Amino acid sequence: MPWAALAFALGVWWLQQATVLPTPTFLALGALAGAGLGLAGRRRRIPALLGALLLGWAWAAGWAHWRLADALPVEWEGRDVEVVGVVADLPQRFERGVRFVFDIEESAAPLPRRIALSWYRQFEAAEEEGDEEAAPPGALPLPRAGERWRLVVRLKRPHANLNPHGFDYEGWLFERGIRATGYVRKSALTARWDAAAGGPAGAVGRLREATRTRIERALPERPYAGILAALALGDQQAISPELWRLFAATGITHLMSISGLHVTMVGGLFAWLVSWLWRRSARLPLLWPAQKAAALAGLAGACLYALLAGFGVPAQRTLYMLGVVVVALLSGRAVAAPQVLGTALLLVLLLDPWAVLAAGFWLSFGAVALLFYIGGGAREGHWLGGWLRAQWAMTLGLLPLLLALFQQFSLVSPFANALAIPVVSLAVTPLALVGCLPGFAWALDLAHGLLVPLMAFLQWLAGWPGAVWQQHAPPPWAVPLALLGAAWLLLPRGFPARWLGLVLFLPLFLIPPARPAPGEMTLTALDVGQGQAVHVRTATRDLIFDTGPDFGGAADAGSRILVPYLRAAGVARLDRLIVSHADRDHAGGAASLLAVVPVGETLSSLPKSVLAGRWCVDGETWEWDGVRFSILHPAPADYARKLPSNAMSCVLKIESAHGSVLIPGDVEGRAEAELLARHGADLRADVLVAPHHGGKRTSTPEFVAAVGAREALFPVGYRNRFGHPYPDVLARYAASGARIHRSDAHGAVRVVFAGATTQARHEREAARRYWHNAPLRTLENPP
Repeated sequence: MPWAALAFALGVWWLQQATVLPTPTFLALGALAGAGLGLAGRRRRIPALLGALLLGWAWAAGWAHWRLADALPVEWEGRDVEVVGVVADLPQRFERGVRFVFDIEESAAPLPRRIALSWYRQFEAAEEEGDEEAAPPGALPLPRAGERWRLVVRLKRPHANLNPHGFDYEGWLFERGIRATGYVRKSALTARWDAAAGGPAGAVGRLREATRTRIERALPERPYAGILAALALGDQQAISPELWRLFAATGITHLMSISGLHVTMVGGLFAWLVSWLWRRSARLPLLWPAQKAAALAGLAGACLYALLAGFGVPAQRTLYMLGVVVVALLSGRAVAAPQVLGTALLLVLLLDPWAVLAAGFWLSFGAVALLFYIGGGAREGHWLGGWLRAQWAMTLGLLPLLLALFQQFSLVSPFANALAIPVVSLAVTPLALVGCLPGFAWALDLAHGLLVPLMAFLQWLAGWPGAVWQQHAPPPWAVPLALLGAAWLLLPRGFPARWLGLVLFLPLFLIPPARPAPGEMTLTALDVGQGQAVHVRTATRDLIFDTGPDFGGAADAGSRILVPYLRAAGVARLDRLIVSHADRDHAGGAASLLAVVPVGETLSSLPKSVLAGRWCVDGETWEWDGVRFSILHPAPADYARKLPSNAMSCVLKIESAHGSVLIPGDVEGRAEAELLARHGADLRADVLVAPHHGGKRTSTPEFVAAVGAREALFPVGYRNRFGHPYPDVLARYAASGARIHRSDAHGAVRVVFAGATTQARHEREAARRYWHNAPLRTLENPP
């Protein structure tokens, strides 16, 4: 059973790597072949495993076809439509409004069943306090989970930034069944129809909403109240980004979300309580054994907690494992640990074949498998020895996955977990759950009081030099090799040559990403939405030109996109950062980038009071590894003129033996004319990052002709409100013979300058999955 479940899981994973789905006919043939092999191979392991793999592939493909059919038609993008539906999950407030998942019940248009909405409006303070009677007359209440609303919305198909080693937000939405995103329009039709809707799921949502409100009221303005909401409700958005970074640095992220350990603990408390009460009765043990009653009560308690906490993958895995154990106990059968884990794995994937897309799936099941693996050959001994063996197994076995998924792991994790596991699991979480009951707010105060010294300890650990190991993304083939090495190292004591397992770990650390040869370079225009961020790499140097937009709140392209990308690419230090001008879509991520990545020198046109460093000045040049860099704009005198921000954009030209590139920031027509007057033929380049995202006041015919680019890159956001790039500008470049590359259609664009010609790579094509939004139909690749 465990091997068959693992083969089924591999089949599911295999399907999720597909760029297109198999046809229904091919799917049916695969399912029939899998069933036939499974039946024919009952006594032969290889055919049975192959059959399970094909069944997993076919099962995931069938579900994928069903979910893809639930799509927003292209013709309904960007149009107002009236909908009636239910708020399906806890709404998340942000500085400009609220975000929530909405299950559509009625609509005049063919819309998908589940959508994600943002409502950009300021709700009254009285509403946020929960006192709707104090809100002004006619004011709309804050939407809450389990309520039915009539709204007017404007939607678009799921579309997200796609970058090398970046988070696949489209995949995340697809896994959750969210098939369109959009925002609520201001309308007289907007109204709350029913405060209690949605059936059982709505009732659970309202309970979670009421519990969150109770925590917020009990702990106003407390720094760690969000942690208690996350532990009790699975509301991970309640924890600030700063705290998540602290938990990642100390290796306790798993404790601050709903983990299997918490579900097991809650189930154990229910089981203990029922067992204690059952044994106090004279008649109940005669009717049914206390052990069985306690087991059933523990499973029920774990189920209630998992539902309250949002029913994530770790909670599902633990709940199904407990269910298998309880069923075995009630039936009087003994079940081996691998059977329990295999059954839980199979149940998770039968109900959610997209669970393999989540990092938590691999880490959750991997951690339990490691404990079973070392427990199989464990000998009796002191509890400290067992704890040390478990910590060693977790560190060693999860290391390849952590480096593959996040390119970092905490070196202080064993010390942090030694204190955090008992404090959070045995004290803080039970107190948080008790505090959610009416009249027990004191428990929340006590839980928060326990968190204060724990957080201070974690901050002290995170401040240690070298507390976090960070490195490049390992090559994919190195991960299974290192997992094999971990299994070899964790073999029982006395097994010969266990040290050879360490050799299998070496490729994880010793094979960095390839760099250009001297005289060559690569340029990567990252997909940051409506903004710009460009990475230029030579044989030994790295430069970032612009840092993308500020997304609002604590989120920006620096922390969300640039820092993870640079870490995965093996860039521990930038030699130079150029921020072209002050607009938020170009400078929004600078502060976050500078806070994390060391930078040798910063150039910009911003006032020195805003960004430390030197000004970009026309005439400055330097050379790295046989590649020449030149600043062409602004002129020194421009800093004394009161010019618009766009007109002050730094303009960079890069030349190599294999081609050249021009990056003009947001310069527009007048600045383009000045560049033509000062530099003329020097503007010619093979690759051009289109000025101002292809805005209508840019890319004059004279400028386009002078540059004469063969490749034109447009960093633009999907369906952006500015209409970039303008059709006339696109037509102008197409008429010049340039191949057009757009970040909204192609994701990140990487151009390699090596050999006789430049080579462009589109991330949306190279990393395409079947759920990704199809590229736009543009004037690209003219005949």
